[in-house]
Amino acid sequence: MSGHVLVLGGARSGKTGFAERMTMRIGSKPLYLATAQALDDEMRDRIRLHQRDRHKSFAPLEEPLDLIGALKVAALTHDAILVDCVALWMSNLLGSGEDAAAAVASLVAALPTIETARIVLVSNEVGLGIVPDNPLARTFRDLAGAAHQRLAEICGEVHFVVAGLPMTLKGAPVP
Repeated sequence: MSGHVLVLGGARSGKTGFAERMTMRIGSKPLYLATAQALDDEMRDRIRLHQRDRHKSFAPLEEPLDLIGALKVAALTHDAILVDCVALWMSNLLGSGEDAAAAVASLVAALPTIETARIVLVSNEVGLGIVPDNPLARTFRDLAGAAHQRLAEICGEVHFVVAGLPMTLKGAPVP
């Protein structure tokens, strides 16, 4: 089990704000590793809002596909890394035709080897709603559920955020 952290929550649950505050507490040289891609105007606006609202102590890095490579390089110069978000990364992989399940397995294998920085992984919990009506959405939901289980197993802390309130599922409660 690693000292890394998994933060789950629904859309607009407050998970990113919680993860940002946690990352700033655990490191003096935090990095914000964003996985979003600006594929349309609405997403460009969302990314701009995230950038504008992000605490200025974060160094920024955008990497939509090579998350593992970016983490390994970033851990050389940063002691705390916020990944926002694993679900978007998996979506990017699916959209680019990559083997997302294999990439998740590689991430799960790589995280315990990264010991020079604590990593806070943010991801959307998508398995609490209705069964999606199309195969791609069901594939994504199933991939995300399996990924979250594997990440929760190896992370030392797991938190679930609802309505801005964090619930500790694993590890010590956050003050």
